[in-house]
Amino acid sequence: MSIKTYHAVTPEEAVKVIKSGDHVHLSSVASVPQCLVHAMCARGDAGELHDVHIHHLHTEGPAPYTDTKYEGVFQHDAFFVGSNVRPAVQSGFADYIPIFLSETQRLYRDGYIKCNVAMIQVCPPDEHGFVSLGTSVDATLAAVETADYVIAVVNKNVPRAFGQAMISMSLIDIFVEDDTPLVKSHFSIPNEIETAIGMHCAELIEDGACLQMGIGSIPNAVLAQLGNHKNLGIHTEMFADGVLPLVEQGVINGANKGVDKGKMVSTFLMGSQEVYDFIHNNPQVLMMDVGYTNDPFIISQNPKTTAINSALQVDLTGQVCADSLGTKFFSGVGGQIDFVYGASRSKGGKAIIAMPSVTNKGVSKIAPTLAAGAGVVTTRNHIHWFVTEYGAVNLYGKTLQERAKLVISVAHPDHRESLEKAAFERFGSHFRFVTKY
Repeated sequence: MSIKTYHAVTPEEAVKVIKSGDHVHLSSVASVPQCLVHAMCARGDAGELHDVHIHHLHTEGPAPYTDTKYEGVFQHDAFFVGSNVRPAVQSGFADYIPIFLSETQRLYRDGYIKCNVAMIQVCPPDEHGFVSLGTSVDATLAAVETADYVIAVVNKNVPRAFGQAMISMSLIDIFVEDDTPLVKSHFSIPNEIETAIGMHCAELIEDGACLQMGIGSIPNAVLAQLGNHKNLGIHTEMFADGVLPLVEQGVINGANKGVDKGKMVSTFLMGSQEVYDFIHNNPQVLMMDVGYTNDPFIISQNPKTTAINSALQVDLTGQVCADSLGTKFFSGVGGQIDFVYGASRSKGGKAIIAMPSVTNKGVSKIAPTLAAGAGVVTTRNHIHWFVTEYGAVNLYGKTLQERAKLVISVAHPDHRESLEKAAFERFGSHFRFVTKY
């Protein structure tokens, strides 16, 4: 059977379907269709558009639509804020919609946001007329299903990933061709502090556990400690290079998973070319809709689900800021609470919040109370395990005063006295009689 064909147009021709007032969705992370973005912005430069709303999750690469010159032309209303758009959000020229990652797809499917145009990237079609969304399924599948127009960039560099990433060409209205490589990300080698955090987290991970963790030095530090584990699984919103050696060693095989046994499940990816090559034509990997990967009920069906997430600041009662700290670091709620909630309900599961005890400037990230304007992502009601380079403590089922003692016990030694003084002032003289750390 011959490969199904399509008629491709130029990016400039494709974006003519965008109208003033439209809502446009971009595929995320490594798979932003930059040729369409630049063509859309060119229409803005020509004065052809106004009040166009741009939606996406985390994106890598340029985001020219957030430039101040496009005020009144493009309104950035993202579901997650990456470093490329954070300055625009902080300055007020762009904005974001606070929402659990698991529910981003509902914004389209349940009609809270109308998707007029979905701009995506796909792999070349196979002989059956199917293409793959590759590294970006997340809320993009919901956008494709509900959009008035779907513009797809056919790119040979998009991996042919399985699961819900596979869609029929019939869902696509306009095709464009562009072979720009996907954005790649390379993460630094964990430093001494991150390695210590990784070791403490790894000690909590049991054989047969199903892992969720993000990207960066701490997840890599955790993964580097798991070489002697057995029968680990992956059900996560994303993974990066750190899992590949464990797959090659047979440590990650999904044998103990309760759902999608033997499969690695993710909703988007960001990493090196090795990661993109790994998922290409690999039936071991399922790229799924974010409503599936981040559904707390589905997460909980895998035994020993262990979710490891980061934070910007934690207070003495266990409130976790992972969204914004004052006017800085706007990012979004993301999937942290989806997995905290799911892991805590998994049989033998563990929900872990991990972070260095201090900032790069030596300021304690453990605070008496969260900074003014800080966004609470994981509440004191949800937190279980808390890990720094000084150890791991379980706050679940503990009183406020017991929590304060435990949190202070893993603070940087230089800050413990001041934190204990703050706790004494907050809880009163009885605090001194709570079991010492």
